[in-house]
Amino acid sequence: MSEVSEIFGSLVFNDTVMKSRLPKETYRAMQMAIRDGKELDLAVATVVANAMKDWAIEKGATHFTHWFQPLTGITAEKHDSFISPIGGGKVIMEFSGKELVRGEPDASSFPSGGLRATFEARGYTAWDPSSYAFIKDKALCIPTAFCSYGGEALDKKTPLLRSMEAINRQALRVLRLFGNEDVTGVKTTVGPEQEYFLIDKAHFDARPDIQYTGRTLFGARPPKGQELEDHYFGTIKPRVTAFMQDLNEQLWKLGVLAKTEHNEVAPAQHELAPIFSTTNIATDHNQLTMEIMQKVAKSHDMVCLLHEKPFAGVNGSGKHNNWAISTNTGVNLLEPGETPYENAQFLLFLSAVIKAVDDYQELLRLSVASAGNDHRLGANEAPPAIVSIFLGDELTAILDALENESSYDGPVKEQMKIGVDVLPPFPRDTTDRNRTSPFAFTGNKFEFRMLGSALSISGPNVVLNTAVAEILRQFADELEGAESFEEALPQLIRRVIAEHKRIIFNGNGYDEAWVREAESRGLANLRTTPECMPYFGGESSIELFTSHKVFSERELHSRVDIFLENYCKVIGIEALTMLEMAKKDILPAVAAYTRELSETALSKRAFLPEADCSYEEAAVSQLSAGTSCIYLRTQALEKAIFNSKEIEDVEELSNFCKDVLIPAMNELRICADEMETLTAKDFWPYPSYGEILFGVK
Repeated sequence: MSEVSEIFGSLVFNDTVMKSRLPKETYRAMQMAIRDGKELDLAVATVVANAMKDWAIEKGATHFTHWFQPLTGITAEKHDSFISPIGGGKVIMEFSGKELVRGEPDASSFPSGGLRATFEARGYTAWDPSSYAFIKDKALCIPTAFCSYGGEALDKKTPLLRSMEAINRQALRVLRLFGNEDVTGVKTTVGPEQEYFLIDKAHFDARPDIQYTGRTLFGARPPKGQELEDHYFGTIKPRVTAFMQDLNEQLWKLGVLAKTEHNEVAPAQHELAPIFSTTNIATDHNQLTMEIMQKVAKSHDMVCLLHEKPFAGVNGSGKHNNWAISTNTGVNLLEPGETPYENAQFLLFLSAVIKAVDDYQELLRLSVASAGNDHRLGANEAPPAIVSIFLGDELTAILDALENESSYDGPVKEQMKIGVDVLPPFPRDTTDRNRTSPFAFTGNKFEFRMLGSALSISGPNVVLNTAVAEILRQFADELEGAESFEEALPQLIRRVIAEHKRIIFNGNGYDEAWVREAESRGLANLRTTPECMPYFGGESSIELFTSHKVFSERELHSRVDIFLENYCKVIGIEALTMLEMAKKDILPAVAAYTRELSETALSKRAFLPEADCSYEEAAVSQLSAGTSCIYLRTQALEKAIFNSKEIEDVEELSNFCKDVLIPAMNELRICADEMETLTAKDFWPYPSYGEILFGVK
């Protein structure tokens, strides 16, 4: 591996490169565009484009592309070369400011939820200067937003940028009340921890279910799974080490701050965690990380699985979204300070997050909903489907003291002017982590732990940013209109704590008693994607997102259709894959083994009429019954698939998938998995769980 400091960001048109290659005036204009989010003058963009092109060509690039994030959940790109004809059969390399700033990819074939008709092909990509251009696969990639001809957002970047601006506006209003005139910008930051599985490519190639759906639809549990807890943080295997080293180098070249790597709980499961970045850049980098993971794995004759639940019986994969709010002066607004006013400021922002999570718990749950994540949430491996906040005993005790206007029995008892105790020294690790909490305070940030591993982090952060922005707006309205800020502030904090403490839970989220307690508290328990989706188009959601100009009402309704259509398509593909595997592979395999045993018994008796064939007879009886079970449940699944084709309404279809298709699939799997345990290895058509999970050495 090359020297890290030399290769880091070597494929990124970052600030250092811009400063060295752009004229001073152009560089200053770029900095203003990045800082203020304003468009560049076309003349300035032309200078930038030419410098970008020269730099990219020096790095081996031959093409450029507007790199964007449509509502498929992955990235998209269309490559154009830099060549331009000059006559005489010759070309020159050109890249204009217009080509940098805007592109026109076909918008008709991307999910739009009715925002675009098939015959309405025009769409636009618009350069996002706040996220640096980079080189990937010999193409200059320009991060862009993607919108329709009418200006509606068709991507995941545009709403995210809007939500970041919303929280910036409202946070600045609150900070002004505390006399922070030097702060000119507030941004949210994120460090997304990425979990994934690595399996041998030969096993992937032998499993149609993993190829088509990203997960195993059949598979009996192996004798050993994760029971011994010997994989977590264990010694990393040589092939995985080589993969991680290669992955790090590729990510570092792209400026991705890959920091931590280790084995996760399940066999063949691992994790990569970056240092935090501004939410917009963190989202871009996480999309790149997932893409590069899969490419690098193939070069090591492995496959990287990002599905939330690739294997039954062992932990699935999540993505922990470590979220904080910081000023452009370097202050983390979720970190207690050294002075009374700093602590009061911390408490107000903490209260805003608490109220936002309580008021918009359904939207936060919805933001992580997917067919894949439905398998993971609520199991004893991930947070429950109930949204709650973990604060730890000490901070909870402080809030209780504030609510009751009593002194906190801590090491410091100096009284503040605004009527609350100064917070004691509050180290980052003041309390133990709670792995069962969906939304945990971890010293100076919140860890939103409900995200699935394949999910773009854009959606959850759009909801989180906008929800907190709305509460900050409410706080600013109230405090700006108060006769005395110092009197109104503690009253507001106490009221918020009293009204929203139901969302605070420091206990075991896996405990069934918590489900009952959460219900008594009035907290939502939305177990599946179809249960979540109606909230996105509800009155409260429309008011929230439209008032902060994050989504229009039309954009919101389009997302509901897109998410439900995707859910139905995923379940439909899984059902068809199961049907094909059962009919073409599993039933013939079990029948062949049954015939083998029957012929063995007949052969034994032909030579030894008194031969004991109890094993063969018992096995044939079990296999015959199992074959009938698989056949009958295959027929039931086929009928359910046929009936699903008759349903046109997407909401009705999603509920049919949840209530009919998935149970039919589960019933078929039970029979097939039992037959795997009874069928000889040489006859079973697929690699077993044991072979897959322990196959990478």
